[in-house]
Amino acid sequence: MRRARFFVRQPIGVGQTLSLPQFAADHAVRVLRMRDGDAITLFNGDGHDYSGRLACVGKGNVGVQVDIQESVNVESPLAVTLVQAIVRGEKMDWILQKATELGAVRIVPVTSERSEVKLGEERADKRHSRWLHVIQSACEQCGRSRVPVLAMPQSLAQYASALPAAADADLRLCLHPEAAFGLSQLAVPTTATIAIGPEGGFSDRDLSILDQVGFTRLRLGPRVLRTETAGTVAMAALQARFGDMS
Repeated sequence: MRRARFFVRQPIGVGQTLSLPQFAADHAVRVLRMRDGDAITLFNGDGHDYSGRLACVGKGNVGVQVDIQESVNVESPLAVTLVQAIVRGEKMDWILQKATELGAVRIVPVTSERSEVKLGEERADKRHSRWLHVIQSACEQCGRSRVPVLAMPQSLAQYASALPAAADADLRLCLHPEAAFGLSQLAVPTTATIAIGPEGGFSDRDLSILDQVGFTRLRLGPRVLRTETAGTVAMAALQARFGDMS
């Protein structure tokens, strides 16, 4: 039986007994039916797993006795950043989940000229909090002990204006169905950034913004991919060619 694994946002030390956050505690007791003495693994994003056992399960509180610290090395040698145009509801959750499973180290939600979703400051904060929880949950499932960085939602222009100059081995790609450039023509990168447009695709203005900061337009086969599919396919293809899925 697979050991239950939970993210906690606090320092963890061997020999420590700590309380699970309420959401994790509810999931452990009510969903997984865990009891005193059951094995559990915690992580906080520092690159380690902390194994232990439930020490006390009481009303409103679930304690964990931490016994072992283990280094976890499941990160890809190819550091991938996903720049994703914000889409509605569950589609965005799915994109974030799959990007995490495929090894993204950073995810940047952006709005572009054709974006249907526009976020004010308050909504942006709420969405960011929700999306971060989706990413942390994906790390629990896929075994990552480092949590991808999730940038605050911003416009594509804001993102581009803050980018440093690209190094020779820094690959910047913008998926576009009419691009002449294909995957087989890519040089071996050390980092890769993939920009994915909204449902209606990037506009000419968006493409111009990306062109100015060194993005190359890339075509992935003869079929047009949906926004929720494109980033996942691109990341899987890059990980298979240059990362740890070969």
